[in-house]
Amino acid sequence: MKLKHCILLVILMPIIIYISIQPSNDRNWNSDQQVLSYAEIDGDLIHVNNIRNFTYKNTTNYQINYYNKTFNLSQLNNLHYIVEPFSDWEGSAHTFFSFEFENQNYLAISIEIRKEVGESFAATKGLFKQYELMYVLGDENDLIKLRTNYRKDNVYMYKINTTKEKMQELFLDMIQRTNELKENPEFYNTLTSTCTTNLVKHINKITPKKVPFSFKILAPGYSDKLAYDLGLIQNKGTFEETKQYYKIDERAEECGDCENFSEVIRV
Repeated sequence: MKLKHCILLVILMPIIIYISIQPSNDRNWNSDQQVLSYAEIDGDLIHVNNIRNFTYKNTTNYQINYYNKTFNLSQLNNLHYIVEPFSDWEGSAHTFFSFEFENQNYLAISIEIRKEVGESFAATKGLFKQYELMYVLGDENDLIKLRTNYRKDNVYMYKINTTKEKMQELFLDMIQRTNELKENPEFYNTLTSTCTTNLVKHINKITPKKVPFSFKILAPGYSDKLAYDLGLIQNKGTFEETKQYYKIDERAEECGDCENFSEVIRV
């Protein structure tokens, strides 16, 4: 083999190896992410399987529990956007939606990396096919309380300005995406496929160009300000006044394990 061919092979080999890496749902997952949610769609009735509802002693010690529940699209009344800053840099945050149905029924959908045993999140690793993507469908007693009462993070729960029809379309689109990932896994990507970029994709699929590109999408700790400026959240005065109004962690901690957690955290 000629030298130039050897050099070309050395250059191309890492690229070939990288391209050949495929996502999988068959790995040694962390115990909190072993089970994938999915749903059966029957007209307005959405039969959701594997809704996560862990009971926590602390962030690493929890009792695993899942349940199934049917939601009626016609009973979907409100949508909330949750922002959880989690580091000293205010641009770092996790974001997710929670859907509120009639008769005190709620379902939160959190888009996350699916961690293997021993893995932890690193933004740089997220650029290189190191994490699969998963949609966690969970009870607010799990997905919100974990963040407010056990991680002790500040959490903001904004009520979204939208129509009933748009909420229904958004919910259905996210459910369909959940089902797709169960059958066809994908990689998380720190720039193109994160919690917030995927939420924006869902919104813009329902209402094209509703959310324009902004660095605040890549730095989701600022995404609530973007949503405020776009009129997507119900404002309560200035942005800072609105943000304080929708801050829920103190109410959540005071509630503790009260039976009406989801009602108490709402304003």
